[in-house]
Amino acid sequence: MPLVQIEGVGGYLTLAQKQEMIRRVTDAVLAVEGEGLREVTWVTIEDVPSGAWGVGGVPVTADDLRALAAVPIVTPTSSVTVVGEIRP
Repeated sequence: MPLVQIEGVGGYLTLAQKQEMIRRVTDAVLAVEGEGLREVTWVTIEDVPSGAWGVGGVPVTADDLRALAAVPIVTPTSSVTVVGEIRP
């Protein structure tokens, strides 16, 4: 009986996003373990209060995650315009 437990910063994901994550994580598990286990695959999402989660000794808030999510990801197929001088 697969059990997936996900913890994240509270207030970041909406209920609809959590439900979509549950569906997708379930599908990913079953792609490996077999569709026959769908009825006994559990996925839980638990919220840690915003600011009570830390990375590298620094508290992380839901607003911090929103700012990170807004940063575009550069891929080999995307184009980026650089303005100004880049210094090490």
